[in-house]
Amino acid sequence: MSDDPFEEGSTALASRDPVIARLLQETGPVTRPHREGTNFEALVRSITYQQLASAAANAIYGRLAQLLGEVEPDRLVSVGETALRAAGLSRAKVASVLDLASKVQDGSVVLDDAVIQRMSDDEIVASLVRVRGIGEWTAKVFSMVHLGRPDILPSGDLGIRQGYGLGWGVPIPTEKELAVIGEAYRPYRSVFAWYCWRAAETLGHSTAGAVAE
Repeated sequence: MSDDPFEEGSTALASRDPVIARLLQETGPVTRPHREGTNFEALVRSITYQQLASAAANAIYGRLAQLLGEVEPDRLVSVGETALRAAGLSRAKVASVLDLASKVQDGSVVLDDAVIQRMSDDEIVASLVRVRGIGEWTAKVFSMVHLGRPDILPSGDLGIRQGYGLGWGVPIPTEKELAVIGEAYRPYRSVFAWYCWRAAETLGHSTAGAVAE
């Protein structure tokens, strides 16, 4: 048995869903996502990338990282709003990253790995949505992609819903409908979501992540 729950989930779901079996054969197994940077960096990156094309978001985050030297709460607060705006962040995103930094500093949001490992998926989401500009979608994608939690379903993600419609040959489900559908894929809903993204990429035009928060 694989020690990667994503790869294990790929095989398990393929054994009971012919669409995932086909996607597994065509695109290979889903594997545990590669983690980049600290939890704080990942969240700042997520906020930066919201509602932006990849090229623009990459440029802005690159300038932000260069400005800070190290993307961590104290440095972000110390550079101030004017410098963050000059790096390319919108006023709303400046407010979001500063609120995140402030909440990490005062301990109301804890991003320490040792603490997060003891938290349930729901506890992580509930903690993060306290931050201005971090909604359920951002919190769930962070948990799924950065933390590598295997049983997360960001059912509000348009790309996942479109992929399910395309891959399974049904009308695109609503967020609530997909949440119900996803129950059958526990404890590997992250793997299910990833195969929906793959279906959107291979069968249509992916709009993964196209959700306003």
